Amino acid sequence: MRFRIYKRKVVILTLVVVICGLAFWSSGRQKKNITLQFSKEFPKEFEAVKRSSSLSSSSSSGTKINKPEVDNATLVYRGIVFQLNFDQTIRNEEKYKTRQKDDLVVVVQVHNRPDYLKLLVDSLRKARGVESILLIFSHDYWSPEINKVVASVDFCQVLQIFFPFSIQLYPQEFPGNDPRDCPRDIPKKDALKLGCINAEYPDSFGHYREAKFSQTKHHWWWKLHFVWDRVRALKDHQGLVLLIEEDHYLSPDFIHLLKLMKALRREQCTDCDILSLGSYSHIGYSSKANKVEVKAWKSTEHNMGMALSRETYHKLIQCTDTFCTYDDYNWDWSLQHLTVACLPSYWKVMVSEAPRIFHAGDCGMHHKKASCMPISQKTKIENILQSSGNQLFPKNLLITKRLPANGAGGVAPHVKNGGWGDIRDHELCKSYVRLQ
Repeated sequence: MRFRIYKRKVVILTLVVVICGLAFWSSGRQKKNITLQFSKEFPKEFEAVKRSSSLSSSSSSGTKINKPEVDNATLVYRGIVFQLNFDQTIRNEEKYKTRQKDDLVVVVQVHNRPDYLKLLVDSLRKARGVESILLIFSHDYWSPEINKVVASVDFCQVLQIFFPFSIQLYPQEFPGNDPRDCPRDIPKKDALKLGCINAEYPDSFGHYREAKFSQTKHHWWWKLHFVWDRVRALKDHQGLVLLIEEDHYLSPDFIHLLKLMKALRREQCTDCDILSLGSYSHIGYSSKANKVEVKAWKSTEHNMGMALSRETYHKLIQCTDTFCTYDDYNWDWSLQHLTVACLPSYWKVMVSEAPRIFHAGDCGMHHKKASCMPISQKTKIENILQSSGNQLFPKNLLITKRLPANGAGGVAPHVKNGGWGDIRDHELCKSYVRLQ
């Protein structure tokens, strides 16, 4: 009887060891495959990183330095991201060399939703005049599937940039998830006893940082600065930069509309800071397609399809400290705070009454639906556009409303959302303007 019990324990233990071994083998093989994929897609950058790694390892042999353990694949990713951001190789440049330096730049913030990114690329492909744009994909997650979608873009010039402080690049340390960080919901007094490294810095609600929420605001601010001040092809760019996200969908006339809005701003609204392709309310196109409104910018209405000039960017970047220390992990609510706390005056936005941008993503950060249905969203949006086809491409635009009335000001955020109390987030965010 005792022998049978021991035998059963041995069998169970053997199974556990085998399962663990398979898990480690699978993990290692996956990392090896991703590294191999990197070397295939970016051979020049991969070779440069390999040379750099071999030089540093040979020069440091014999010297032992205690550093946090970092997976070799992660170090390779970091090196390649640095190399790609330095090289700034523009694809299709020869094919579309008639593009002018001040033509529209479209910047897409990309995380890891390839199905929605495909829809966005499909909508861009159908846009009239798309061959004149520079399309920049700003990534905080590297994957072969996403790169495949980007590689399919053959209708305009393309540049990929990579947020260099992503969770993927720093999985076991700040700005990722450091195992020494405080648990989100631990009371501060208990955190101080525990000795976790950010015990002194909970947010306004007593919670500690969660990297998955902090990353989006970091990426947004880094991207804004990198595009305007670090992308060499845009050094003298005096045109518009349109900011969109991977789960947006654009109308075929969005470029045409932005040109009309830019001209109208110059003629009738020189104090308009932002041009917006539309809000979340899908108003019918009938009698609205050639109409715009001028109003105070609101994060809940005008955070989608924002086009801004270098002048607006310069005003924003002067508010770096305010943006980076405001206790809200949402970039758009942080901007809302700037409009009343730091900017010279509240933001005025010129917004299209009939939207030229749609939010296809049903399952974003704040949505808990059981399944995402990008194809059904595409059908829904295309039905709206097809039924309004004869309303697109208006000859001119008309300002129908000018709000706020004289004397009215910007709108303060109704509440802080927290999630941004950690001083490390503040300092990293502020450092982007100093990075070369």
